Amino acid sequence: MQKSLSVYDSDGSTFVPLVVIELVSETKEEAIAWLLNRVRDKQQDGGAELLVEQLTPGAQGTEKDNPNVYVVGASWQRLLYGAEDVGFFKEFNDGSMRGFTYANKHNFKEFQGDGDGFLSMAECQYIIKHELDNLRAKDEAHVPGYPKMKLYPGKSVIRRMQSKGILVQVFPLHEKEELKRLSFSWFKKIKLSFQPLDDIRHYFGEGMALYFGFLEYFTLALIPMALIGIPYYLFDWEDYDKFTVFAGFNLVWCTVILELWKRLSASLAYGWGTLSRKKAFEEPRPGFHGVLGVNPVTGRAEPLYSNAKRQLRIYLVSVPFVLLCLYLSLYVMMIYFDMEGWALMIHDEEPTLWTGLLLFIPSIIYAVVIEIMNLIYRYAAEFLTGWENHRLESTFQNHLVLKVLVFNFFNCFASLFYIAFVMQDMVLLRQSLATLLITSQILNQIMEAFLPYWLQRRRNKKAHKRMIKTMEDKELPLSEQVKLEADMSTYLGTFDDYLELFLLFGYVSLFSCVYPLAAVLVVLNNVTEVYSDAFKMCKVFKRPFSEPAANIGVWQLAFEAMSVIAVVTNCALIGMSPQVKSYFPESETQLIMWVVGFEHFLLASKFILTFVIPDVPKHIQIKLSRLEFESLEALKKRVTE
Repeated sequence: MQKSLSVYDSDGSTFVPLVVIELVSETKEEAIAWLLNRVRDKQQDGGAELLVEQLTPGAQGTEKDNPNVYVVGASWQRLLYGAEDVGFFKEFNDGSMRGFTYANKHNFKEFQGDGDGFLSMAECQYIIKHELDNLRAKDEAHVPGYPKMKLYPGKSVIRRMQSKGILVQVFPLHEKEELKRLSFSWFKKIKLSFQPLDDIRHYFGEGMALYFGFLEYFTLALIPMALIGIPYYLFDWEDYDKFTVFAGFNLVWCTVILELWKRLSASLAYGWGTLSRKKAFEEPRPGFHGVLGVNPVTGRAEPLYSNAKRQLRIYLVSVPFVLLCLYLSLYVMMIYFDMEGWALMIHDEEPTLWTGLLLFIPSIIYAVVIEIMNLIYRYAAEFLTGWENHRLESTFQNHLVLKVLVFNFFNCFASLFYIAFVMQDMVLLRQSLATLLITSQILNQIMEAFLPYWLQRRRNKKAHKRMIKTMEDKELPLSEQVKLEADMSTYLGTFDDYLELFLLFGYVSLFSCVYPLAAVLVVLNNVTEVYSDAFKMCKVFKRPFSEPAANIGVWQLAFEAMSVIAVVTNCALIGMSPQVKSYFPESETQLIMWVVGFEHFLLASKFILTFVIPDVPKHIQIKLSRLEFESLEALKKRVTE
């Protein structure tokens, strides 16, 4: 950790600043004093027992600088007790992963001496965030100095101040030397090698490392399909009959890679200590509101909201709104087909190079419109999901993911389904797929890599120069580093990154049999995605708090649902091929029955394969079972004593 940047607490204790708390500049003094006292108070007195100090302005400080910026840290002993409280799993001397306990600390493999280096800076910052989030009101009726800002026993102080606009932001500080080493091994040196997932996990946490692990795995899994697709593209460009073999490969590929990923993610999560970690009790999300009552589980006072009212909001407002958006998407799609017909008519009347290029214009315009509609709908979906007033953050995320996935799937793939199964025009399907895929990739690279970087420079060129100086060359004073990082963009999570991979997976698994180069394009996109995402995390965004994760969560279900749709789609495409139709020259009903029967057989095989391939490798299952057995034996001994 950055011991050279140590500061002194009000009682003279030296600590390493880990987290920054910024309040609005006009915050009342009594509110500030109350908050700082609560942060410093002993745990038995209801405090967080952390170290906090006001950030002193540096030599370049101005009157415009916000004076209410505070750095937070903790004693090493407090962090070790916090590691036990949050349930970190660490490697034991016998090689197994066990829940860390302070009393048993010397039996853990990496705990040497006083334990310096046992916890990463990201883990220390997570502990501090956990303690700040669990700082709760006692008998205060309101925040001092703000009579209208009501409190009740058990209410999270930080969340209340944040929701009311007093607390501007809470963010973890970068560790410059470690960031420099990570940047060099991750994206500064372009080379064909695996990503440093352990280093990413050490610096950004398990949730981020699992995303980059999945991105890497997905890219590698696409290579066989890309290698098969290239000769298909080169030698069978107009021979759609032979694409039935490629569609068959699609069917197997999209099932196997997802099952193998579950095993790989389980291995990663076990090594990182999150696979067997118990999920913490979820507190109400900051935006949740309702009538004050008592939680029957915790016994604490918290807002209560009728589930019936929430369901009415979902089914009477949210669902009709989503259906309306789907109708608008369908309407835009029909306009696109009118444009395609117009361009084709002009080309047929006078076929030239320019009219040939004109044939691609409708698809390009449509691809841009799709991205714009997805973006607008995303904001509307977030607003609606917040308005539904879900109590838990996980429930909020699940409903948001469902809304966004339904619309994005329909918006991106409806035209391709229409071309494939209504128009049955494989040439147009190939052209539309290629144009949509390439255009969306270009737009995503602009939006995700170049635009954030350009906005950061435009917003504050001077700060950008200081950022390069801070992150690469030499160390600036703490006050300058905090001001620099406070102005950086906030990372909003992996939602959009997973969504992009979900759509790319759809393009490849659904229709790549008619455009075999789709896998090649996605591989190239993912390679640049690794570098652009790594650059954003290290240079553009504030450091996010680490989020312990054992898997990719609801996105695993989303990808598996897409693979089921891929089975049905590829079976239908196989049934439509002239090669298969030739086997049923007189009876279309027999053809349909054969396709449906084959599709049902594949779906059954897919689900059987899901059960046959264990989600967790055998050697990890044995270790987890052994740990559970030892825990039960230890519990028996305590009971008998």
